[in-house]
Amino acid sequence: MGVVVLDFGSQYTLLIARRLRELGAFSVVLPGTASLQEILAYDPQAVVLSGGPASVLDPDAPRPDPGLLSSGLPLLGICYGMQLLAHHFGGRVARKAGEYGKAVLARHEGPLFRGLPGEIQVWMSHSDAVIEPPPGWRVMAGTEDCPIAAIASPNGRAFGVQFHPEVVHTPQGKQILANFLDLAGVERDWTPARMLDSLLDRVRCRAAGKRVLLGVSGGVDSSALALLLSRAGVDHLAIFVDHGLLRQGEREEVEEALRPLGVNLQVVDARRRFLAALKGVTDPEEKRRRIGHEFIEVFREASREFGPFQVLAQGTLYPDVIESAGGTGAANIKSHHNVGGLPTELGFELLEPFRYLFKDEVRELARLLGLPDEIRLRHPFPGPGLAVRIPGGVTEERLEVLRRADAVFIGALKEHGLYDRVWQAFCVLLPLRSVGVAGDERRYGYVIALRAVTSVDGMTADWARLPQGFLDEVARRITRRVPEVGRVVYDITSKPPATIEWE
Repeated sequence: MGVVVLDFGSQYTLLIARRLRELGAFSVVLPGTASLQEILAYDPQAVVLSGGPASVLDPDAPRPDPGLLSSGLPLLGICYGMQLLAHHFGGRVARKAGEYGKAVLARHEGPLFRGLPGEIQVWMSHSDAVIEPPPGWRVMAGTEDCPIAAIASPNGRAFGVQFHPEVVHTPQGKQILANFLDLAGVERDWTPARMLDSLLDRVRCRAAGKRVLLGVSGGVDSSALALLLSRAGVDHLAIFVDHGLLRQGEREEVEEALRPLGVNLQVVDARRRFLAALKGVTDPEEKRRRIGHEFIEVFREASREFGPFQVLAQGTLYPDVIESAGGTGAANIKSHHNVGGLPTELGFELLEPFRYLFKDEVRELARLLGLPDEIRLRHPFPGPGLAVRIPGGVTEERLEVLRRADAVFIGALKEHGLYDRVWQAFCVLLPLRSVGVAGDERRYGYVIALRAVTSVDGMTADWARLPQGFLDEVARRITRRVPEVGRVVYDITSKPPATIEWE
């Protein structure tokens, strides 16, 4: 079938699965503690053990089914996964001072590193380390601070690497994963077209005999899902909720884009109720929870009016899940309204076909489904909308100021041919005012922060090096066209340590 990736709580777990798919190997993610029976149900040709925040020295640390480790299946342990293999087979793991960031494999050997001569840059993120390999296992690589950075079992069926080959900061990591697939004999015939076929089968199975209510935002994820449901022949209704937190002209753009595609679209005006729910709320997590609650209430009312519906479909992506602590042992970074913001008693079965996909994978599916590029290539926009781009309280006045400033920024990016060169760009209205001068008079205006990042999957991102002259022009346009704004700044923080959105 392909590869099962066992998730032990690493923020990078699905990057492993994504890299394997890029190499043509079908992959699925299961909890690290999945039983051998659950793993074998996928008929895997190999298993990867992910990293994670735990220590194998902790008796309560998550561990794989012992039957897996004696099954003879090819295994690759990454970071914590390597330590699990070493510990289980009789090696020694100890707490160390920690090693984080870039490192260099000063030496490496063996088939896992085939085709990679010379020194190799890798990305480390660990506090424990293997200080003695299991009996009979060979040390295959080392760095200055980590002498045992890769190990191989005597029979060449199990490997461990202390670094993270799945991240872009390990430039040759994809080749290392490709070598493992070759050593394991994994079939590499997985394509976007096959992924689409698999999703169509899954949706038909889950929605058989049921009516589906789809929350659509006009972005690529929910729009692609609408087309997927239509292609699968599922009885559904797409609900677009105008919650009053949209960008300038967005409601009209969504209607004009989706109706010609044959999407069965119903627009619900819920601006007053969302703004009422957010009145006086400043905590970002509480904002997301309230927005998630109101969305579900709107969907319940729509189900009573147009339904009944048994299933609620959402275009949730894996970054939403992992940041909302949806993975085994993962830390909660922020609760996305469509994940951590959902009420306990939902009232619907939840259908999320894209839950384990990245944005670029969904964009490729959208291309196959025939979604126009003006929607397919739109920058991501958060479900809570502008509420999470206004730190502090949300008011009609602040929303209007932010809408106008954001329209200036995005319009300038498109005008200068820069829009498609960045992953995401937007404005943030800061919860403070700044003294300025306008027409020889003192002005006390809002502060707008410009945010633009480059990324591949949204899990990591770098701030976009936009031309200085362009930023100067945007700042002058905003302060001229939005007189309530007195100062414009540019955010040059990458992810990590920041997230892309400010809340």
